[in-house]
Amino acid sequence: MSSTRSGRRRRTARALWLFPVPALALYLFFFVYPVVQAVQYSLTDWDGYSADYADVGLRNFTRLATGDDTFANAVGNNLKLTVTVVLAQTALGLLLALWLVRTTRASTLLRAVFFLPTVLSSVSVAFVWRFVYDPDGGLLNSTLRAVGLDSLQSVYLGNPDSAVFWLALTQVWFHAGQMMVVFIAGLQAIPKELYEAAELDGAGRFARFRYVTWPLVAPATAIVIAYTTVQSFKAFDLVLGLAGNPPNPALDILSTRIYTTFSNNQFGYAAAQSLVFMALIALVTWVQRRAIGRATR
Repeated sequence: MSSTRSGRRRRTARALWLFPVPALALYLFFFVYPVVQAVQYSLTDWDGYSADYADVGLRNFTRLATGDDTFANAVGNNLKLTVTVVLAQTALGLLLALWLVRTTRASTLLRAVFFLPTVLSSVSVAFVWRFVYDPDGGLLNSTLRAVGLDSLQSVYLGNPDSAVFWLALTQVWFHAGQMMVVFIAGLQAIPKELYEAAELDGAGRFARFRYVTWPLVAPATAIVIAYTTVQSFKAFDLVLGLAGNPPNPALDILSTRIYTTFSNNQFGYAAAQSLVFMALIALVTWVQRRAIGRATR
């Protein structure tokens, strides 16, 4: 009897190993294999069409590091966008969550209002804000003229010094409501007894936030920052909708730069850019996770 049971257990254990196989196959086919191909192409001068191409070694990466000002400009723009969006969107999402964490009719309605932009497509959002930023008849300049603040009018997306920050404003408006929902879930998971104990110990509102809310909402914060970072690096459709294709240099980010390189039939060089892009996202995410861990200790 015992041998029969042990045999069934062994067969069951072997069968359980089959469950990860479909997911592993998809991961290998759609992620690992393309990455391996990208590494291979990055060492060539392939144009994407010809059957013949030459191996160029690390020449593409050397060009990226030393001789491509457009790529360096895209990296700089992307880092500005990421830092601005991460700080503003995380702070705004947390403030909205703290304001609307209590479940009432008014808060439920306001949650829906703030979350609404998230369900829109990136192209729709881009065209709406393109009208807002239009220097001739756009909403911002028209409003400033109507209230007599003509001196504050701007070309917005046409200003090379501030264009990326107007792009960041659009991104924050687009996704702050989504981050609010993540924070609300994190706040609602905090036991109320901790706040009551802190209040009995004489802790004020800021102290309760500093020593109770902030450490316990850290997992939600990590999710928000990681997701916001990826959004900032992948704001491809938002940039093209706002600035056209190709965008002006002030709005050129890594995803649009890689797309432009592919469009110019430089597949080998674009593959090298894609690998650097992926490595940069991984580095930024790692640094953020380390910083969040230290801040919440």
